[in-house]
Amino acid sequence: MQLVKILTALVIAALSLIGCNNDPSLQRYLVDKQEDDRYLKLDLATSLLQAENASFTEDEKEILNTVKKVNMVAYPRKGANVAEYEAEKAMVKEIIGNEKYKTLSTMKSNDMNITLKYLGEEQAIDEVIVFASNEEKGFGLFRLLCDDMRPDQVLKLMSSIDKGDIDLSKLSAFEGLMENM
Repeated sequence: MQLVKILTALVIAALSLIGCNNDPSLQRYLVDKQEDDRYLKLDLATSLLQAENASFTEDEKEILNTVKKVNMVAYPRKGANVAEYEAEKAMVKEIIGNEKYKTLSTMKSNDMNITLKYLGEEQAIDEVIVFASNEEKGFGLFRLLCDDMRPDQVLKLMSSIDKGDIDLSKLSAFEGLMENM
């Protein structure tokens, strides 16, 4: 009887260890950086981003309603230890380089590199991740938690930003960094 108890405990312990996943995750990274003073950070409900004079079409309203929350962290290069900065940037690249994150687009504009990725199914995106970096200014990581967004809707959302319907002034903590990136 004692042997059965010991074997059962060992099997449960082994299954627990096998089931644990210590791979770095974007969620864990964002949570860990909340207490790190080297980072600028902001979490917003999307309702706070709607401009007062927004003229959303019904389609754009539907798209905005698929975005539930926006998480942002930025690591300014200014005054940062170069080795620490490079290590943090490499860590983010490793996390979003995981095969579960699918690439929507990569762009290079001026001195900025931008990677757009998503998590979920092609026609039902759960997260949109934007990683932007500039070797002189730093990097920013933006995570939009979505509810079944489609890739074409991501592009329409970007268009709403260009039209000014989405009020980016709420992101003032990032204003200086974003202007210079």
